Amino acid sequence: MSVFKKLIWAGALFISALARPHQVQAIYNPLSVPNNSYGIHIVNTEDLDDAAKLVNSSGGDWGYITFIITKNDREISKWQGVFDKMRTLHLIPIVRVATAPNGENWEKPSFGEIDGWVSFLTSLNWVIKNRYLIIGNEVNLAKEWGGEVNPEEYATYLKTFSQKLKGVNPDFFVIPAGLDASLTTSKSSLDETVFLKRMLFKEPDIFEVIDGWASHSYPNPAFSGSPSARGRGTIATFAWELDLLRRLGVKKNLPVFISETGWNRETVKNLEVKFSYAFAFVWNDKQVVAITPFVLNYEFFPFANFSWKSGGNFGSLYTSVQALPKPKGAPLQEEAGQITRIFTPAIEFSGSSFTALLFVLNEGQSIWGLQNLAIKDLEGNNWEITKTSFTTLAPGESGLIFAKGLTPKIGGLYRQSLYLAKDQKPLTRSAEFKMFLFANLTWPPPLWHSDRWWKTHFPFGRT
Repeated sequence: MSVFKKLIWAGALFISALARPHQVQAIYNPLSVPNNSYGIHIVNTEDLDDAAKLVNSSGGDWGYITFIITKNDREISKWQGVFDKMRTLHLIPIVRVATAPNGENWEKPSFGEIDGWVSFLTSLNWVIKNRYLIIGNEVNLAKEWGGEVNPEEYATYLKTFSQKLKGVNPDFFVIPAGLDASLTTSKSSLDETVFLKRMLFKEPDIFEVIDGWASHSYPNPAFSGSPSARGRGTIATFAWELDLLRRLGVKKNLPVFISETGWNRETVKNLEVKFSYAFAFVWNDKQVVAITPFVLNYEFFPFANFSWKSGGNFGSLYTSVQALPKPKGAPLQEEAGQITRIFTPAIEFSGSSFTALLFVLNEGQSIWGLQNLAIKDLEGNNWEITKTSFTTLAPGESGLIFAKGLTPKIGGLYRQSLYLAKDQKPLTRSAEFKMFLFANLTWPPPLWHSDRWWKTHFPFGRT
């Protein structure tokens, strides 16, 4: 290969690299970007619209939703539909994986089922870059672990689950089960401090594969404690837990997800005042990412006394929290796409305008809107978008874009590459097209033009 060709090839590789979509690698700290910590816990995905009206109200955007996926409910099409709706509603999922009820207990998780979970969870196109996943629930309570408490087994299960997830996709943000901080050691339970000590003794490096901390910061006793109380067994349990972790030698600064909290509405009055105080003076801690009180809608035993909905209606608690000012979150989403086909005229005149037809595919996580899309060539020029087949384009959807271009003033073979950009950042790799250009001249030409004139305007030769 000649030196000239090598230089051309190197330049092409450099330009191609510049045109590649920008992608963020692995998880990010959710507190490093604008964050709306308001959230809610749901048990039925039919409640997503009501949840969005709560957590994204009063200026808020991109609030959090905690919900459960059990091992017997892993239909990919169903949950992809749920994620797609959450994407549209600007809701961030916090998924808690669970087994299945077995009498009075929940089945103990099987190590042999981890691969199935990994396959299912990685098959979904998640809403944002971070894939928040809580492994288990209150595992220091025997009925949550097949009728026994076994911190050593849970530690190994958690570590194995996390390593397998991250081995397939590093975007999984793994969070251990929220523990019941108010439990004491008995035949059916284990003190949280003892539980964590035994976890660390069995798996000393367990926190190396953990990315956040789930806290069940309930106001005990009897879910009726004062909002101003602090320490273990209060709505500030998370702060006690973080201090405990530090005393146990955990140096990692873990973002906190208060995945469960709330008062017993049958025994506690003025819930609106208590929640307003908690959001303003307790849960505003700089380490707290999300607060998802339990539970938006569960009007039956055993959680009717926690339900924000009663008698088929949301009461004053819902409307009061709805009215609280909230920030606009801006979570990171993977931006990716493809120009699958590009059509242009095969022959054109030099110095003339033409239309390019581009078939585009959204392969990322965000929903594309026309207001921030652009067609660019490798010189950085914007091509006018004259028409599209869509106003928004969701992940997995294809669309058509018509773009207006201008040919150079010199005849001959014209080669150009285009790419799709969002907010001036490349979304796709560049796609090349070719066309032959005739010089823009009056026809028929005077016969007395020189051979040089003919060669300039018709490089293929005069006949």
